[in-house]
Amino acid sequence: MENYKKITKMGNKEIVFETGKSSETSYWAVLVSSGNTQVLSTVVVGKPPGERKDFFPLTVNYLEKTYATGKIPGGFFKRGGRPTKKETLTSRLIDRPIRPLFENDFLYEVQVICTVLSSDKDEDPDILSFLGASAALAISGLPFKGPLGAARVGFIEGQYVIILNEVKWKILI
Repeated sequence: MENYKKITKMGNKEIVFETGKSSETSYWAVLVSSGNTQVLSTVVVGKPPGERKDFFPLTVNYLEKTYATGKIPGGFFKRGGRPTKKETLTSRLIDRPIRPLFENDFLYEVQVICTVLSSDKDEDPDILSFLGASAALAISGLPFKGPLGAARVGFIEGQYVIILNEVKWKILI
């Protein structure tokens, strides 16, 4: 895959999409960055289905490793166990809008995995993960009617404002 880099603005932040440099084990990968936050979104497709299924086998995993925020877990639990509530909800946030954009007769197993590589307090990686997953599916050549966009929007002092981090979002609530 050829190296490609696209820089776009969302609000007052730059979002960088890069592809072609990483994740040689997946079919398609997009690295999305904003500030010091980086998310690697990958797409893998399984073999042709042997039997007809009544559902589209799409799996979306959002992984937020502790090392991404500069923390090293201590004590007995040094490895990640079950997904956190935030990881589960973010996986659903990505899954629900993209699932209906696949053609009905496409029944190959598809996995979308978004891994937070680094994170800071200025950008929340969930929206970047959504954008990366959408971009990876868009370049995949799969029968996907995308890409999609996403933003967290708040209404502050009579103006709509794009909010990239959870701290500012919680201030509004």
